[in-house]
Amino acid sequence: MEDVVKIFIADDHPIFRCGLKETIEKTDRFQILGEADHGERALDGILRLKPDVAVLDIDMPGISGLDIAEQLKDMAQQVKVVILTSYREESFFNRAMDLGVRGYILKENAINDLTNGLLSVAQGEIFLSPSISSFLLKRARLQAKESSDDESFASLTPSELKVLRLVADNLTSKEIGARLFVSPRTVDTHRNNICGKLKLRGSRGLLLFALKRRDELKGFKIFPGDA
Repeated sequence: MEDVVKIFIADDHPIFRCGLKETIEKTDRFQILGEADHGERALDGILRLKPDVAVLDIDMPGISGLDIAEQLKDMAQQVKVVILTSYREESFFNRAMDLGVRGYILKENAINDLTNGLLSVAQGEIFLSPSISSFLLKRARLQAKESSDDESFASLTPSELKVLRLVADNLTSKEIGARLFVSPRTVDTHRNNICGKLKLRGSRGLLLFALKRRDELKGFKIFPGDA
């Protein structure tokens, strides 16, 4: 016999919360340990009862569902978090993923998605309402690009890294050449090599990339006086 998944529910709308309970209790795989209508009471209940999965509304009195997820992460709690929300904003979704949330379900889809979502999350998978699944794909593509960019830094020579960091300071080839004691033509050669290695296109592609990654470039110890 499969283990029963223990659930805690937090939502400040009693009618909606009642509907969630009815939906969850139709499946004998689930047991509801507790519920709350307030963020701080929800956090207290989760810490005390230690459910397998916590179903949290984003927008609650006290502290939000995302704030609860953040505190649970900071305390290294093992509970898996499923966020319920009416918000379709991608920023909320990305914050949830950054906090390790395992499920993100829109309230308009909750009755249809909740049972499958809870089972998937309990089994260690990530579950999203299908209508926002594109957010995860976009996020994965962005992370892959950033990872590729990080790997590309390793392909740059020390001289190219110096040029790139000075490009991030919005210096011209002449100004960079003066700083590095080389000719502007040599700087332009470095620029072209960097663009080739990082697959950058367009007259401003290198500058835009350097400005975006300026803080990371500052972390390279490549100039005298770098801490």
